[in-house]
Amino acid sequence: MPQETQHRLDRPEASRPSWSAHFRRWHIWQFIAGLIIAYLAFAYFLIPRIWRAEIKRHPDLSGGPRVTHTANGIPGDPVNLALVGSEEELVRAMTAAQWYPADPITLRSSLRIGVDSVFHRPDDEAPVSDLFLFNRKQDLAFEQSVGDSPRQRHHVRFWRWDREKNGRPVWLGAATFDERVGLSHTTGQITHHIGPDVDAERDRIMDEIAKAGLSQENYYRNDFHEVLEGKNGGGDPWHTDGRLGVVLLATPSRAAGH
Repeated sequence: MPQETQHRLDRPEASRPSWSAHFRRWHIWQFIAGLIIAYLAFAYFLIPRIWRAEIKRHPDLSGGPRVTHTANGIPGDPVNLALVGSEEELVRAMTAAQWYPADPITLRSSLRIGVDSVFHRPDDEAPVSDLFLFNRKQDLAFEQSVGDSPRQRHHVRFWRWDREKNGRPVWLGAATFDERVGLSHTTGQITHHIGPDVDAERDRIMDEIAKAGLSQENYYRNDFHEVLEGKNGGGDPWHTDGRLGVVLLATPSRAAGH
């Protein structure tokens, strides 16, 4: 037998590719392809859908203004609250939480609050001074009296934003507590002086709406305020943890089912 033929015959079978080796390589490529498909599905389909759902559930309100202003352009009370819902839903929620609409400022209402303060008579509808957001004064204002005089009260102003979330209006609010009546540190005018803890007023409203059964969801938008302290138009100091409290108001159908 020729030597070359003998060498071919003596070559071990193990050196030839076997079907099992092909099968293993095929499974490896299938596994790699599966990983790539899974990555593409998660990165470009599933995770973006999760983020869109989360953003829709917790709308981004970071574009809203942070601080109100007086008519003279002096920084006023900080924005610390956002209510999402129609005007009717907002009014229903606030009144159910035992907050009362504040009267507009007129000569009669101004005289009334002065008389009530002197004679220590409660006034659940005493007027509040105008503050400005979006270059206009508040659209709505509510208050809760404390004790037997309008010198102390919880109060909040709301402005409707020109944006909507999930097709529902957004109302930005500035909630503060009036501690006493005195002279403004900036203008010398007679005014209410606010307490410094504006977060307590924010949380108070959120809790009371929830207890009234008229909030669909409460959550906080972190880092809304980059500046965590300041002074309002009357020169009163305030401080905050920087969070914006957000209340998704219950719709009439949800409220009825409570």
